[in-house]
Amino acid sequence: MSVLRDTVPQGGTDSVLVVIPCLNEEEHIQHVVAKLAAEADRVDLKIVVVDGGSTDRTRTIVQRLTGLNRRIVLMENSKRIQAAAVNAAVQRYRNTARFLIRVDAHASYPDRYCETLLNVQSRTQADSVVVGMHTEGSTCFQRAAAAAQNSILGNGGSAHRNEIADRWVEHGHHALMTIDAFKAIGGYDETFSHNEDVELDARLIESGFHIYLTSEVQVTYYPRGSVAGLFRQYFNIGRGRARNFLKHRESTKLRHLVLAAVVPAIFLTVFTPIAGIFAVPALAWAALCLGYGIVLGMRLHNACAAAAGIAAMAMQAGWSFGFFRGLIADLLRRGARITPETEHKARRQSRIAR
Repeated sequence: MSVLRDTVPQGGTDSVLVVIPCLNEEEHIQHVVAKLAAEADRVDLKIVVVDGGSTDRTRTIVQRLTGLNRRIVLMENSKRIQAAAVNAAVQRYRNTARFLIRVDAHASYPDRYCETLLNVQSRTQADSVVVGMHTEGSTCFQRAAAAAQNSILGNGGSAHRNEIADRWVEHGHHALMTIDAFKAIGGYDETFSHNEDVELDARLIESGFHIYLTSEVQVTYYPRGSVAGLFRQYFNIGRGRARNFLKHRESTKLRHLVLAAVVPAIFLTVFTPIAGIFAVPALAWAALCLGYGIVLGMRLHNACAAAAGIAAMAMQAGWSFGFFRGLIADLLRRGARITPETEHKARRQSRIAR
């Protein structure tokens, strides 16, 4: 991980490190950085864009911005994943700021976003302040995906994706965190390419830190633009959720059990030639998604949103396949580590130690 352009901030102990992990975000990066930089007259900010090897104009745009504003820095992320990007930026600038604000490039933010987060933290003394997320789309399919993600059909009742109320939670969309809390738990686990935020929040709670969900600000997220893109995204999310489940032995929520049932329902259709009843679970799932999507379209008065069921099926199937892929892969890795040879070696070393 190397720094392409670097100016260390001279801010005080209350300065803020804003980290933006990105990869091929030429469409959004300038707007996101400019919106944050506009707060610099009210908040002592250092904005670090950590690029994972973009092949579009993202790096060119950010390099131009660094020449216009000394508060903006471009770093290179050879590991590509977001967890590594944030960790590297914190490692570099941890002694120059008291707070970390993580920003996603594939989104937009309200005015005075950082200032509001700081006010919430000051009032609540939370170790982490998380925010709600609302999805918006521009193309017809994106509007369908947005309708699904903004409803229980796509988010399963997740606290930060529905009606937001100020309260203490166990997880939310990452926004502000104290540098001390971030360092105390060792930052993000870089073995997680996805779901690293959920994993970190689990360690925060286990370590006695507190997470506060604020209703004062909300992030606008832009969904993937195709069925395949949604499937891949949620496949990775499901895989990360499986790893979280195995690592922290967390209790499984009802929405996760429902999603996990999608793969068995799909596989049962293989036996349809034997008896038609084997197709019932998959057909019921598809009918529920498609029907609920039509209801959403009518409720929102949007013909594109009526296809929310199709987007939801891609999301749910992707998550379910990813979850089982993650479970199997992790269990196989654990099994490979505990072979008869390694077990015998461990016992012999134990006897020698005694």
